[in-house]
Amino acid sequence: MGAMPDWNQRYLDGDTPWDHDEPSGELRRVLDASGLSPGRALEIGCGTGVNALELARRGFAVTAFDVAPRAVDRARARFAAAGLSADLRVASVHDVGDLGAPFPFVFDRGVYHVLQREPADLAALHALLERVTEPGSLWLSLAGNANEPNEDAGPPTVGAPQLASEFDERFELVDLHEIRFRAHLDDGTPFAPLAWSVLRRRRGAGAAARTSDALG
Repeated sequence: MGAMPDWNQRYLDGDTPWDHDEPSGELRRVLDASGLSPGRALEIGCGTGVNALELARRGFAVTAFDVAPRAVDRARARFAAAGLSADLRVASVHDVGDLGAPFPFVFDRGVYHVLQREPADLAALHALLERVTEPGSLWLSLAGNANEPNEDAGPPTVGAPQLASEFDERFELVDLHEIRFRAHLDDGTPFAPLAWSVLRRRRGAGAAARTSDALG
């Protein structure tokens, strides 16, 4: 396993093939299909805030964090320009601190597939998700897909068996299907690596009662 990239330097250098001005189409699709009522939402690894802003525009009370200060500065500027507010923090899964009450909806685009490479980082993500969700909470995670090798470009990849079993003790797998990330190569050429959309529901008493109507 290699060292974790310097994410802040990558934002400073503009080396961010995942960064776009339009929110994730898969996030939009899941929100539209689920019928989830706006409430508290958490984004893990919010980058420049485009997906957090989509949640805020839909009426969610958004908390979001990223390890890169440059990215969070840009997210704050994005929210200010839109006249909306959110709790935007510079933090990692290891040190994000108190986030308040559990969140009915959690989202990450590409965080899990990075953290799963190092046991300590994955354990920190497990602990965070345990803390910030409650029975019935939904977690949408978008991750690189090992069904399409990408030796020189693209995100870290994960296989379907790992996705199906990871977090199973705490989360029920609601939906797993293939999508494509919207990205670009160093020269600006559009690039659409194969990815996974993974929707999970926190297990526990009362979960079905709170989410069955919304999910249909």
